[in-house]
Amino acid sequence: MADPAARLLRLLGLLQRRPTWSGADLAERLQVETRTVRRDVDRLRALGYQVHGIPGAGGGYRLGGGTDVPPLLFEDDEAMAVAVVLGVSAVAAVPGIERGALTALAKLDRLLPARLRSQLAALRAATVSLYSDGSPTELVSTETLIGLAQACDHHQLATFAYRAQDGRHSERRVEPHRLVATDRRWYLVAYDLHRQDWRTFRVDRASSVSVVGHTFEPRPLDDPARMVAEAISTAGYAHRAVVLVKAPTEDVVQLIPPYVGVTEPDGIHTKVELGYDDFEWLAGYLIGLGPDFEVIEPLELRRYIATLGGRLRRAHSGAAASGP
Repeated sequence: MADPAARLLRLLGLLQRRPTWSGADLAERLQVETRTVRRDVDRLRALGYQVHGIPGAGGGYRLGGGTDVPPLLFEDDEAMAVAVVLGVSAVAAVPGIERGALTALAKLDRLLPARLRSQLAALRAATVSLYSDGSPTELVSTETLIGLAQACDHHQLATFAYRAQDGRHSERRVEPHRLVATDRRWYLVAYDLHRQDWRTFRVDRASSVSVVGHTFEPRPLDDPARMVAEAISTAGYAHRAVVLVKAPTEDVVQLIPPYVGVTEPDGIHTKVELGYDDFEWLAGYLIGLGPDFEVIEPLELRRYIATLGGRLRRAHSGAAASGP
């Protein structure tokens, strides 16, 4: 292998494939002498790769971990496996890894050769997801996510057809800002150029997504995740409630997911804002949480829960008197 750069990449790929190599084995694979292997190993070390020498008759070379993450080289089957796993993680919005999975998938998709990209597209088209809890899940194509992620990172305008919650269709032209993942959905936070305001869009309701290539100067936005939380927890409901949950915020956020209510500390307690369509559902939900709570607004909900509490006390007063 005459080209030093190609040989260096090939050496790195071999070191990543198995724990240890002898110098003779590497020299045979690379079709060079063992002293050339030693020089190439020194070059890899200079680039930041931790290549350890193993002394003795059965020694050789081993690739170790470093302080930084160096570039990885994949064989065809390895690249396909990584792309599929990253795609499943990104589309399912697995909590905690969704943004890392998406950015890694975007990088990998750009590097895949055409033959692997077509195979991966066929595999994705033939793959479905099964969720054990039976809850409905809106699937999003990884191509759409990748395109929007790159538009956010590169500050490029995007257009798409959008279907609103009430079924109305519209064409949108936006400045993408950030993708936000909940447990089963992706949301795009973007500045809508037609409406001249910030908007949140469910990505599964967007189609014909196109990144037009025109760049823009990013507009400041303090907290895109909170914007999504407020939109999905209160928008679209007939009523809005503010409740003081008498528990620390770190405990309340474990009970109330962000797509149900927006939480914020209030002294030693937690203030929660929720959307609802009827008093019965919200009263049952709050009682089922466990911690004590007080409805701040609206007054009608306070009265309803007070009436409900009176009914429960009267219905169970006998059980309390005859208890142990």
